Amino acid sequence: MLGRKERDQLELYMCGSLRDLVPNDHVLVKVDRVLDLSWLHEEVAELYTAGFGRPGIDPEVAVRLMLAGFLLGIVHDRRLMREAQVNIAIRWFIGFGLHEALPDHSSLTRIRQRWGAERFRTIFERTVKVCIAAKVAKGEAVHVDASLIRADVSWESLAVRHIDAVTDANEAAESERKAAKQANTRKSASLILTRRWLLTGAIDGWNRHTSNMPS
Repeated sequence: MLGRKERDQLELYMCGSLRDLVPNDHVLVKVDRVLDLSWLHEEVAELYTAGFGRPGIDPEVAVRLMLAGFLLGIVHDRRLMREAQVNIAIRWFIGFGLHEALPDHSSLTRIRQRWGAERFRTIFERTVKVCIAAKVAKGEAVHVDASLIRADVSWESLAVRHIDAVTDANEAAESERKAAKQANTRKSASLILTRRWLLTGAIDGWNRHTSNMPS
């Protein structure tokens, strides 16, 4: 009998954990077994104002996201969050359920800016060293700058290259966004001036017309 799967059915609920859907040999599962970020909040606490403003993205979530980006070869924050939106393994790794809205990609940029380049590099390299010590990446491969590289070559150097690639890619994207915004602002200002000139000309023309009319 020819089978047919209905694809428009809504999921009403889900029993169990997302972990049940992620294979045991997935690299994020291997990393999660050895990853301990209990030190992270104390490391960055001085950079936040206690009890003031809205709670920001959890630092551990940010590091886990960027670590997933490293392992999966994703350097652009926007692309990383798009992947996390549909990737069950990443959602589980960062502690977000299917029903939860993910942070905006700009949150990762703000995190790096708040921490500063040196502190971020130190935190990320310390996190990667845990993976090296546990040998969870042996045999894995990662992408850096569009190049496929064996991760057991030198994770330390790969981590440094990834940090540089992330910084360069997202700074370039931010520069392009600002340039496009400025171009749109100039275009809008030009349109406003053009409309004002046309309106002024129409008013002047009407005034000349009415002044020449016989009383």
